[in-house]
Amino acid sequence: MTEIHHLNCVKIVSPINDNVCGHCLLIKENDKHILIDTGIGLLDTLNPTERIGQQLIGIVGYRFDENQTMVRQIENLGLDPKNVTDCIISHLDNDHIGGLADFPKATVHVSVEELDNFNSDNQRYLKLPLAHNPTIKTYGKSDFDWFGFEARKISADIETEIFLIPLFGHTLGHCGVALKVNDKWLFYVADAYYMRVELTDDTHPVNELAKIRADDNNLRVLTLDKIRKLVNDHPEIEIYGYHDIEEFRLYSN
Repeated sequence: MTEIHHLNCVKIVSPINDNVCGHCLLIKENDKHILIDTGIGLLDTLNPTERIGQQLIGIVGYRFDENQTMVRQIENLGLDPKNVTDCIISHLDNDHIGGLADFPKATVHVSVEELDNFNSDNQRYLKLPLAHNPTIKTYGKSDFDWFGFEARKISADIETEIFLIPLFGHTLGHCGVALKVNDKWLFYVADAYYMRVELTDDTHPVNELAKIRADDNNLRVLTLDKIRKLVNDHPEIEIYGYHDIEEFRLYSN
């Protein structure tokens, strides 16, 4: 039996929105737990200045709460964090992978382009989230098509069908995650948009922030256009991002 838990593992206060979330997923398959992104980690909340740095904390607007970390929320569900076997990662920005260190034995699944970007001189990345040297499985270009998107099937000993979907632009290896649960597709687009309003309103202030934070803004815009088409053509697919608190509330109630 497969259970899905939508968990908010980040809180950010910004000038655009004073309650920005980090919408992570916990998939429970019998005694195995699979995570899609991890949010801010326990070590980040206990030692934020050392692990993140005061300058970045101030720029981003992080608010730290130990009880909001993935590991604590798993415990609060009555589950064992040691059963987390795999972490499927959209991209390697700290607010998506800070929690990896809380699951040191879990295999990390990420696109090969994103790991290459992380290992380059790109200053957006913090290195500490991978300092525990986890097992990393990378995924390169695929010929498999998922509703018009390239899809890279996750290779793990799990029943749930899961794909990394390249949505490049925010970072050079940024991916969404598509998974099929109870015959219904969920499509997590991560930071392809910060707020869903970006799909319909090019003048909203959040668009400027998304542009500034993009490694390649032209690719980001092309990715948004593809997501818009998918939303229009396939309303049966549930599509959501990482940071939109209103979207998260739809799944957490």
